Parts: sequence; C-alpha cells; structure tokens
Amino acid sequence: MINMVRADLFKMFKSNTIKILFGITSLGAILMMVMAYLIPQGKLSENMSGIGFMFSDVNMMSILGAVLAGIFICGDFDNKAIHQAIASGCSRGAVIIGKGIVFFIGIAFLILPYMIVTGIAIATGSKFSMGAIGIGFLNILSNESGKSIDGSMILKLIFIMVILVIVYIAQLSICVPLALALKKPVLVIAIFYGLSILSGQLSLLSKSSKPLRNFLYSTPFGGDYSLITLGSETETLVKAILVSLYFTVIMLNITYGIFKRAEIK
Repeated sequence: MINMVRADLFKMFKSNTIKILFGITSLGAILMMVMAYLIPQGKLSENMSGIGFMFSDVNMMSILGAVLAGIFICGDFDNKAIHQAIASGCSRGAVIIGKGIVFFIGIAFLILPYMIVTGIAIATGSKFSMGAIGIGFLNILSNESGKSIDGSMILKLIFIMVILVIVYIAQLSICVPLALALKKPVLVIAIFYGLSILSGQLSLLSKSSKPLRNFLYSTPFGGDYSLITLGSETETLVKAILVSLYFTVIMLNITYGIFKRAEIK
C-alpha cells in the first residue's frame, strides 16, 4: 500500500490539474485577504462582501475539493489504475485507504494558501473583515486580525488552523464514496456543493431545534467546528478533532462497503 500511495502522490503532484487547482486557491486566498482589508477601510463597499465570500476557503474548497475527488478517484476508474492495483495483489481495503490518504493530502495542499495568507495578514496587525460573513479561515482572519500576537498565540493559531484543515478533510471525505459509487466527476461536484449549501441552511435551523443541532454536532458540518478561533474552548477543539476523525473513518468504511460489492472488470 505504501508504494501505491507514493505512486499516487507522485502522479497527483506531477499533474497539471493539482497545479491549476492550487493556483486557483492561491488567487482566491489573496483576493479574499485584499477584499477583507479594503472593506473595513471603506475603500470597498460592504455590499461587495458577497463577492468576497465567493473567494473564501469554505466556498472554494466546496467546489475544488470535490473537483479533486472527481478527477483523482473517478479518473482512476477510467484509466484502469484501480483495476491494475487490484490485479497486482492489493486488497480493496488497501486501495480505499491509499486513495483516501492521497486525496486528503491533496485537500491539505489546496487549502495551504489560505493558511499562509491568513497567518501573514494577522501578523501585519491590520484589521480584516467582511462584516458578518465569516466561516473557516475567513472567520479566523476576521476575529483575530488587528490584535497583538505573541509567540504562544502564534503556536495556538497554527494549531487552530490545523484543526480547521482536519474539519475540511472530514467534510470532503463524503466525496470518496460519492466518487466511487457514481464515477462521474460532475455528479460528485454538484452533489457535494449542494450538501454544503444544505448544511449551512440546516445550521441556521438548528438554533431552534435541539435534535437537529445534536445531529449536526455529531458531524464535521456542526456550526462551531467551522467557526473555531483563538477564543474557542478546549472542549470545542477536541470535539472538532474527534468528530472529524470519526466521520472520516465512517466515510472510508462506507466506501469499502460499496467497493467490496462493485464489479471490477
């Protein structure tokens, strides 16, 4: 399995697709920072915050993360790479775990520009905000910018960012069984983006429904998990990690269940 993971990582990072997607997230991160900087200064109308949100990490990763899953996993069915791995003696479980590991590393790579840009922006001491809109790294940028940051806070900020990446990976882990079951990148992208929008609406409804709130908090789509900051309680951070890891394992198990019954020709 290790050799398969190495081969898939080499193939992924040598492909033009990952380079293009990384370029898009890099541009999106910069545009998000610039707009979040200009709006508080009055150089850009707050009405532009909706456009700024389009460049934020939560919106970009909802699309590009699903694109990566669609191309990387569905593509390996089209080019028979998965078939060859099984024919060479790899078990289906090993194939699923290997594909999952490589996909998750790809997600972390794509979101890296948002981590870097957010850290640099906060370090400047300037204020960044898009008004009430803020989820994920945009939320961290809005809440932590304009403050004095010392060494210990920098370490905690990095820790918070890493947790947020884990949450994103868990959310996007849904794309693994979708890609395996549907084998159509367009369907994977459309379904996951629809689920992302639905989860946002359900988060709003959960404020008046305890059963719904409890359900969402048992998934990485729970509101607080995407809104963590330096001020978040330790309990929330621990739950974000545990729920995300547990959810990811469930998605990989579901994927294995689908793959186990799939006919490989």
